Amino acid sequence: MGRPDLSRRQLLAAAGGLSVAASFGFAALGTGADALASGADTRVRYWNLFSGGDGANMIAMLDAFRKARPDIDVKDSTLQWGNPFYTKLAMAAAGSRAPDLGVMHMGRVTGFSPGRLLDPWDVDLLAKYGVREQDYNPALWKRGVIDGKLYALPLDIHVQLCFYRKDVLKKAGLLGDDGRMIPVTSPDEWFDVLKKAKAAQKKGLQTIGLWTNDQNFQWWFFVAFYTQLGGQWFNADNTEVLFDPDKATQVLEFLRRHVTDGYVIPGAPTGEQFLNGAPFTWEGNWSVPVFSGAKLDYGATPLPPVFGRQATHAESHAFVLPHQAGRGGATNEGAHELAAYVVTHALQWAAGGHIPAYTPTLSTAAYKKLTPQSEYVSAMDHQATEPKVWFAGSTGVLAQNLGPLVVSSTVGSAKPASVARTMKKHLTELLASKNPMDGRTAAQGGAVA
Repeated sequence: MGRPDLSRRQLLAAAGGLSVAASFGFAALGTGADALASGADTRVRYWNLFSGGDGANMIAMLDAFRKARPDIDVKDSTLQWGNPFYTKLAMAAAGSRAPDLGVMHMGRVTGFSPGRLLDPWDVDLLAKYGVREQDYNPALWKRGVIDGKLYALPLDIHVQLCFYRKDVLKKAGLLGDDGRMIPVTSPDEWFDVLKKAKAAQKKGLQTIGLWTNDQNFQWWFFVAFYTQLGGQWFNADNTEVLFDPDKATQVLEFLRRHVTDGYVIPGAPTGEQFLNGAPFTWEGNWSVPVFSGAKLDYGATPLPPVFGRQATHAESHAFVLPHQAGRGGATNEGAHELAAYVVTHALQWAAGGHIPAYTPTLSTAAYKKLTPQSEYVSAMDHQATEPKVWFAGSTGVLAQNLGPLVVSSTVGSAKPASVARTMKKHLTELLASKNPMDGRTAAQGGAVA
């Protein structure tokens, strides 16, 4: 069947409530009239959202590919991170100006109308270039499968971590014989650790950085601990809300206690305090280059399993094929080859703190030597992810709706039990709402792998 056209009105509605860049031109799109690099037979236009250290690492991998395959001209463009990127990518795919290859957060793929704005991967072609399903964590691979087709090829897993200063923890008696933080298995054990660390830390610093005022981080922490409790979101058909307000209240009270017990200074800079001697900070793994560059003696472990089950919030960058009416031929094969090359040569990517999704990389001697990456690689096997619905994903509608509620509980402007009930109300409304990309509810979206 053909794909129904998406109108500009639909696409702008899809960005409803999002912060779209004021300059919305298509300068970065490139055209077929651009001259090919000298000696190249094929061009692959590739969009990504990587800046800073991630951007530098991606460029290094692209340069390595160019050296290995000079017959393929890679025209890469880095666009603004977040919702402006997704809106621009959607408009390009709907307007027949899509790049040959793109990057998305895995959680956003379901809402991107697979089959309309995204084309499926040719798994046989990927296998030709060394990427197979058996090379992946099964749960991660299935996140990219919708209606039986692979729409997202995972590059990594990026997780929320508990960073700790070994100098402070050693002084507090909180390091094991292996030089790592002692294990924690309950809220009481965790707050006992914080109490001992506070007694050994520098005065004037918070004990732990929690990003108390940031809706995204607070939401990510909530997802992790709610998953530890075995909390559910929706039934298998996405027709019923299974969210448990009692379990949610436990998580919200746990997060709030960090503030009421005096271990967090609300609004205080997290990374900066850690650099200056604060014992702990909960941050994304992308902070690894910062802390390592500062020559700190530190470790990093998945968020503590205080509710008895290992689970830490995880998202993934994944390669996607933005929809092209005439996709195929040498350019399409070049896009498959480029994505497969980056996936299978991701040791450079691991330097930025990300866990490579291609599991053979994890068993190499070079990866095992990376610290603290090798300490938290187990997060691959206990990912706490958002539900597979159109309104989920990094900076998506779900985080925008529920993140501020978690913040209000953590900082004390609302009571945890009341917030938990409000969260369920929002989930009920979202489940009944329609994806502005295609006009379908979660139940109608075919999101089950």
